[in-house]
Amino acid sequence: MTTTIKEQNGELVAFFEGSLDTAASLQTEKDIQPLLTADKNILLNCEKLEYISSSGLRIFLQILKAAKPRGLHVFVTGMNKDILKVFSLTGFNNLLEFRD
Repeated sequence: MTTTIKEQNGELVAFFEGSLDTAASLQTEKDIQPLLTADKNILLNCEKLEYISSSGLRIFLQILKAAKPRGLHVFVTGMNKDILKVFSLTGFNNLLEFRD
């Protein structure tokens, strides 16, 4: 699992690649630290995310909880149908904003 953060078009974009499971979550939590103190809207690019576990969902929730009090938006893009199904079943599709 790799997580890369770049600034693009005035937003912070986090690119997730691989499986965001329990084994990868500890390193991913370290990698997303810049998002937790961001002063820009955040885009979570999931085009290369193959799998997400409950630990991965918790990380997405952590990003959202850090951004909302600062008036920032968290957008998600590029989810495959399997990951989108996990988000729908857990209700996460109602928490995050989706972008094409």
